[in-house]
Amino acid sequence: MPERAEADGCAGEPCLQGKNMALTSRERANKTPLEIVPSHNADVILPRQPTKTPLASQTVIVIGSSTGGTEALRTLLTTLPANMPPILIAQHMPEMFTHSFAQRLDSLCRLRVKEAEDNERLQAGTVYIAPGHSHLLIKSAPTIGYSTSLNNGPAVNRHRPSVDVLFRSAANLVGKNSIGVILTGMGRDGANGMLEMRQAGAWNIAQDEASCVVFGMPKEAIAIGATHEVLGLPSIAQRLVTLVHQRQPSV
Repeated sequence: MPERAEADGCAGEPCLQGKNMALTSRERANKTPLEIVPSHNADVILPRQPTKTPLASQTVIVIGSSTGGTEALRTLLTTLPANMPPILIAQHMPEMFTHSFAQRLDSLCRLRVKEAEDNERLQAGTVYIAPGHSHLLIKSAPTIGYSTSLNNGPAVNRHRPSVDVLFRSAANLVGKNSIGVILTGMGRDGANGMLEMRQAGAWNIAQDEASCVVFGMPKEAIAIGATHEVLGLPSIAQRLVTLVHQRQPSV
């Protein structure tokens, strides 16, 4: 979820009433305005780098979503078979909900679904959900392949976790062996990171407008040329299976 100041001036406490408590014009003018959270880009978490030589044997799927994403992810993940490569997800969601969300999906899916922890080896057949308080990144571990990295740095595009951060890490490390999916959501988080993935050789899919709750994030990614395909939600799972088999027949 975005980190932002509370918009409702009465939230969390009774509204002050009565003429003795009313603010004068001068007091209103001098009142500290609501905090505006700066909108950082992914550079504050990790720099963009030339794609390193990827580990040829391992495909990684990365998915970003926001408004409407919990239901979209349920639809997508419950359709996928158990023998998929590692899947990492950045869903804009408060910290207190990501663990239970992962547990719920795990009970419904053939894949194993869990809230990501720091420094976990990426394993086939496992879905890693970014915790609501951390950016989720991919890092290279020379002896074991790829692993997770959690970062509690500033919000990016006013979100932590940020889709741009996850996608950039995939572009930097996994390159042509990564597959990106951007699902329903408000704003433009993920668009730039998906473009970087495409430039690094990844194959990218956007959810179409008809099946989105909010066609914000996919629309922005499409507009800047970051995607290869625009598909309805029911078609994305089978397309992922096909892409994985084309790229990594042994999975």
